[in-house]
Amino acid sequence: MQSHGKTVLKLAAVAVGMFGFAFALVPIYDLICEVTGLGGRTGDKVEISAGDLPVDTSRLVTVRFVTNTNEGMPWSFHSDARSMRVHPGETRQTDFIIENMSDRGITGQAIPSLVPILATDYFHKTECFCFTSQFLAAGESMRIPLLFTVDPDLPAHVQSLTLSYAYFEVPATT
Repeated sequence: MQSHGKTVLKLAAVAVGMFGFAFALVPIYDLICEVTGLGGRTGDKVEISAGDLPVDTSRLVTVRFVTNTNEGMPWSFHSDARSMRVHPGETRQTDFIIENMSDRGITGQAIPSLVPILATDYFHKTECFCFTSQFLAAGESMRIPLLFTVDPDLPAHVQSLTLSYAYFEVPATT
C-alpha cells in the first residue's frame, strides 16, 4: 500500500511541474526572442529625431508591408503602400487602414514581425499602431500611421525587408 502512496505523490509532483513549466513557457519564449532576435520582433518605440542618423543616399532599401488578421477577426486591414524604397537613415511614414466590418465593437492589437531576422536591430519604429491596442466600434474605420527609419548600419547585403503585421482580437476584460 505504501508504494501506491509514493506513486501518487510522484505523479502529483510531475503534474505540478508540468503545469509550472507550461505557465512559464510564454515569458521564457519572450525572453529567448528578445535575447536572440528570433521571431523577427522589431522591438519597442525608438526616439530618433530628424538628423540623428546620417542618411546614406548611396543606396536604397526596399521595405515591403504585409498585413493580415487573425482567423475569424472581422476586420479589414491594409497599408497605403505595398512597399517603398528608402535611403537608410531617413525617417519615412506610411499609413495603414483598419475597418471593423462587424456589428459589434472590437479591440485589436497588431503584432509586428520583420524578415530577414538579422535586420530587426536596424529597423526603428518611432511611431507605430503596434505600441497600443485599437478599439473600433461596429462599422468604424481608422487611418493609423507608421513612422520608421532603417539604420544606415544595416549590412550592405540586405537590400530588402519585409515588415508584416498580424492583427489579433484582444479579449474584453470585465
